[in-house]
Amino acid sequence: MAKQGGLGKGLGALLGNPKPVSESAAVEKAHKIAITAIQPNRYQPRMEFDESALEELKDSVKEFGVLQPLLVRKVAENRYELIAGERRLRAAKLAGLTEVPVEVREYNNEEIAQIALIENIQRENLNAMEEAKAYERLMKEFSLTQETVAKKVGRSRSHIANFLRLLNLAEQVQAYVANGSLSMGQAKPLLALENQDLQLEAADYIQSKELSARQSEQLVKKLLENPDLLHEHNGEQSAKEKPEQDVFIRDAVDKLTQMFGTQVRIQTGKKKSKLEIEFYSPEDLERIMGTMLEKQQNTKQAKMDALRQFSQTGKFTV
Repeated sequence: MAKQGGLGKGLGALLGNPKPVSESAAVEKAHKIAITAIQPNRYQPRMEFDESALEELKDSVKEFGVLQPLLVRKVAENRYELIAGERRLRAAKLAGLTEVPVEVREYNNEEIAQIALIENIQRENLNAMEEAKAYERLMKEFSLTQETVAKKVGRSRSHIANFLRLLNLAEQVQAYVANGSLSMGQAKPLLALENQDLQLEAADYIQSKELSARQSEQLVKKLLENPDLLHEHNGEQSAKEKPEQDVFIRDAVDKLTQMFGTQVRIQTGKKKSKLEIEFYSPEDLERIMGTMLEKQQNTKQAKMDALRQFSQTGKFTV
């Protein structure tokens, strides 16, 4: 069993620091196994992988092969679990390789979980929610305290605590943080709002108005004083917009009713609106269509007359 080390000093504390050797020598020292014999790391905290970066790595693997061996542990006869090297393994599969070079190590579950987490943290591969969930899993599965996790991954206890608090956000807000549409600085103030529906409303507002982290804090302070603030704001906006919209719609309905000689209705919506023209028989429909065509022809003729006038006199008569 590998000696337990202080992971706060990096992966080398757990993986060991072998003497420098060339990449080709490292591959020669390792032995190759079938890709199908390798199962994923059950503690891999990373959920999203950069597809374009994987494509670049795939091209490199196609040309030069896998230059750095993957770390694995044996779990059964001819079966191995990946410890480190997820991107290399994925790229090798994309490149169509059937075998990859590996080094077989002996690690327990806790050590593998720590290695997977630290490898991603040091390379800044994790989004905030992936990192938070990885810390939570370390604590739950291996009965570790925040202080212990902090020492093992080389972070302060407050850093661990701040990330763990993100797990108290509404599920959709967590999704915003994970996909990058909401930064950690924008999201942290929302934790002061106990109502998760209000958290989500505030998160949507922050994104729509592109508020900074500081502005997000100020918004939350106002919401703590008045939880209905956003509804009141939306109501004021609607009140400002609706009269102008109503006047325009009424005017359009009056003109269309007069034009077609029948009842006309306009229903407006946020994404789409609907125009309804009533008719009472096939003949009535034909009459309405005739009016449309006549209007279209009159408009076309008016344009042609105007162009003809301009070509002759150099000006339009309005």
